[in-house]
Amino acid sequence: MTGTDSGGAGGAGRGTDGNERTFAALPPAQGRAFAQTWWGRAWLKALEDTALDLGQLKKGRKQARDGAVGAVSVRPGRITAVVRDRDGTAHRGDVLLQQLSTEEWDRFLDMVVERAGHIAALLDRDMPPHLVEEAASAGVELLPGIGDLEPECACDAWDLCLHTAALCYQVARLLDEDPFVLLLMRGRGERQLLDELQVRSARAARTRRGEDAGEGSGDEAADGAAGIRADEAFAARDILPPLPPPPPVPQEPGLPPSLDTEAAPPPGIDADALEFLAADAAGRALRLLVDALSAGHERQPLDRELTPGQDAVRLAASCGDPLIAVRLAEGTGRQRAELDLAVEAWRHGGAAALAVLEEEWQPEPEALARAKADLAGAWEDGERPQVRAGVAGRWTVVGADVQLRYGRDGRWWPYRKVRGRWGAAGPSAADPASALAGVGAGA
Repeated sequence: MTGTDSGGAGGAGRGTDGNERTFAALPPAQGRAFAQTWWGRAWLKALEDTALDLGQLKKGRKQARDGAVGAVSVRPGRITAVVRDRDGTAHRGDVLLQQLSTEEWDRFLDMVVERAGHIAALLDRDMPPHLVEEAASAGVELLPGIGDLEPECACDAWDLCLHTAALCYQVARLLDEDPFVLLLMRGRGERQLLDELQVRSARAARTRRGEDAGEGSGDEAADGAAGIRADEAFAARDILPPLPPPPPVPQEPGLPPSLDTEAAPPPGIDADALEFLAADAAGRALRLLVDALSAGHERQPLDRELTPGQDAVRLAASCGDPLIAVRLAEGTGRQRAELDLAVEAWRHGGAAALAVLEEEWQPEPEALARAKADLAGAWEDGERPQVRAGVAGRWTVVGADVQLRYGRDGRWWPYRKVRGRWGAAGPSAADPASALAGVGAGA
């Protein structure tokens, strides 16, 4: 069954009952980033990290920006559109994404039912990060990763070509409007998902009512708490049944102990600060546990140990309390305005973004040559903004309070001058044109 959407921005409608949705061609996207939501940017990051030829990526972005992508068909495991070259030649492009298995859908739906907020967020066309994190902890990867997007095109390219790249950039705009597009690609349409959630919610309510009615006899629980000696368990390790599955991951970190007691704290101990750090440690421990239980965690790079200055910025970014921010600024020797700039950078990219803000480094000749090549090739002829080279791998757009900074990781970071200070204006991008488009100073 096929449904054609015509509502929403550029034809990105609110959905159909079928397992295929067709979105009308979107208008050109001049002067704006393709993805505004965090999940849309995650889709583009998977695209950029997968592409072997950044030149094809740039051409595809240009085609999508010029409105060369026709109607987009989305169905389980595949997206399709016709993309026209500049000479009018049409090519059908497809991008494949693996569908979730029946078992993975069961785990995902059970997880969503456990928290009413998940259902409310999806109905509001939102995909909060904790929903994706909890799905990953249940072994269900919703967002694509490196190599998950498999292109097929009538132009016979063996890898990502400009046509399939243009299709992916256009789909990022559709994902911004409706995360159910991603869930359809993973195998389930919106109506089917909502029906299954309704059935599971009713079943869970009946189960809870039954458990409430049976409360009061705790003998069985007491009997199961005795356990056996550790040396006996070790001696019988070859004949014992396998261990039961681990308990579910907590929905939120536990509360730290309260230090508000009648006794005064010892000299040099700040009880309020200690409570705050304990709560932060509990939150970080839960995030580490979720990451450790997620699929593919062994391939994820380890976090670098933070310096006290970096950790102070992380704390200020996570708490949002102005009084704590003042104390963190004093403790690290920063002015409050400097800490605010550091927090904004952190929120765009963590320690890497903070280093781009605070460190001055002179790229080696080879890195500088790559940066200049990126600047020369990121825009089509006549569209490249005039930039003035500065120190430490920074290029300022002439006539605008906008700047591009080249990071040690080879990515580009957009900056904007506000009240005389340069501050991070968005996340990094693989090329300067995408980074600049995110702050409204485009081609």
